[in-house]
Amino acid sequence: MATQVTVTAQRGSTFLRIAIALQTLTIFLQAVSAGLLLTASYGEVLHSAGARVMYGASMLYLLAAVLAWKPGGGSPRPVRHATGFLVLASVQVVLGIAHVPSLHLPLGVLMFGLSVLALARR
Repeated sequence: MATQVTVTAQRGSTFLRIAIALQTLTIFLQAVSAGLLLTASYGEVLHSAGARVMYGASMLYLLAAVLAWKPGGGSPRPVRHATGFLVLASVQVVLGIAHVPSLHLPLGVLMFGLSVLALARR
């Protein structure tokens, strides 16, 4: 019985690490596509598609945090972090749609830093 709980916790932790890494990568790619937005004609399409992928990665991070917590018996702290990050991602999307770069860009930098920090802590 104890072995099964340990294996479940390890799987949840691995899935959580992968989800955070994917989120970090998608945020980094959003920064790259933001540069292309300013210099290339296809930049807007790429940045818009990347926003959807980044938001999906944030939802995957929350799902992974819940799965690592509830069935695996882990800490609820990653769930709070993932929920906060999904809120930040939602604000980021709204600011991007509203074309408010004075808040959109610094929030993107903050999100990347927080995501790297979360990845380093796992």
